[in-house]
Amino acid sequence: MVPSFYVPHPALRNHISHIMVLEAKFDKVTLEFSPFPPTPQHAIHLYPRDAVIVRNDKNGVQKHPASIIVGPQVSQVNIAMGLHHIIVSVAFMPGGMHRLLKMPMQELYDEPFDATLLLGHEIAEVNEQLQEAQTAFDMKNVVERFFMHKLNYSLLLPWEHALKAQLQGDMSIESAASLACLSLRQYERRAKEVMGYSPKVFSRLVRFSKAYRLKERYPRLSWTNIAYTCGYFDQMHLIRDFKEFTGSLPGTLAKQINSAPALLQEHMRI
Repeated sequence: MVPSFYVPHPALRNHISHIMVLEAKFDKVTLEFSPFPPTPQHAIHLYPRDAVIVRNDKNGVQKHPASIIVGPQVSQVNIAMGLHHIIVSVAFMPGGMHRLLKMPMQELYDEPFDATLLLGHEIAEVNEQLQEAQTAFDMKNVVERFFMHKLNYSLLLPWEHALKAQLQGDMSIESAASLACLSLRQYERRAKEVMGYSPKVFSRLVRFSKAYRLKERYPRLSWTNIAYTCGYFDQMHLIRDFKEFTGSLPGTLAKQINSAPALLQEHMRI
């Protein structure tokens, strides 16, 4: 499954990273699940074809609505796709979803929300238009038009530059706070409001997500090499993050990847 990625309209690029469209067709529905660990990226996912089934330790097995808002996630879910799977995913820059929803991101902590509850009937109309769209490019245009009406162009504020620098890695929290023109305590409060977790957790998620996606992309790569590549002090720190964000040891997760019907983060861009 190779997705199509689109750079959004220039007026949206400060707040939306990209729009991804992926289509997959299967011969039969087997309800086999693929792992989807948390990422540092907030997103809105739209499913204009068959429903997606999600399983996790907190809520058991549930069917996702046609559009969901995914804010600050810190635990793994497992996803099963229908016969005809299409996802149109709008990935936000750090702080972009906060600008859209104008609410503290802590309220979305580790729970996906039906997008119609927060964005109303308009997002349901977007899904109807997606069902009529013929190509991935057409689908991109549908969601882009919606967000052009919802997100006004604005320059990035210093704290948004700081979070973006953290997302790119290799920046200490103290340096990020300085870039944000805030004290360390002020930056921590701001990050919790606009991202849903502290700058420290954000940085850990950035590093963990890079490590997990490397394993999906290169399954024969050793955990030692992955730990080194992703900036872990040692392999024990990598193990700690995997246990916290997935509930599993790295070796157990590698087995899940090898037996998964689809690799869901292999081509993911963050």
